[in-house]
Amino acid sequence: MKIDFNKNKDGLVPAIIQDFETKKVLMLGYLNEEAYAKTLELNKVTFFSRSKNRLWTKGEESGNFLEVVDIKIDCDNDTFLIKVKPFGAVCHTGSDTCWNEKNEASYGFLSELEQTIEYRRNNPTEKSYVASLFEKGINKIAQKVGEEAIEVVIEAKDNDANLFLNESADLLFHYLILLQAKGFSLENVVEILKIRSK
Repeated sequence: MKIDFNKNKDGLVPAIIQDFETKKVLMLGYLNEEAYAKTLELNKVTFFSRSKNRLWTKGEESGNFLEVVDIKIDCDNDTFLIKVKPFGAVCHTGSDTCWNEKNEASYGFLSELEQTIEYRRNNPTEKSYVASLFEKGINKIAQKVGEEAIEVVIEAKDNDANLFLNESADLLFHYLILLQAKGFSLENVVEILKIRSK
């Protein structure tokens, strides 16, 4: 990597710090050439602290280090993206991130759908299909997953992509309901898949 430490007069290059696993942006800091060398040497993110006017290894006082997993430089060679494994809270306030966000994995729309299912379970209305399934109990929910799985298999043998995808969506939706009915989430399943992939 050819990093342009001379682009700014102060010799500092901004570094976006991202959790390598959750993909959450944790904080922003600055590295000069010396801080970059120290980061590589320790395999822990070391910044140049503008307030302390010295090198500062994140976690040197708190123990909340940022272990380096990967370092990338942007297309202009003047901004780092450092992917890390954080140990403890990142922000000095005690928050997971400097934007006061939880450092949790998100699966985009599927995470939103899980939240919607949870809301409808906890706030049932007569019109809610989700609430009606939870009211009928685990046997009915499991039965629906089985029915949808069979329909996916049937449609997989035909050539109607639209029907196959719609049945696949039905299966995934009902599976998310089943996970919640059993007290689990998509994250629990992903964790098992991660372990198996090693």
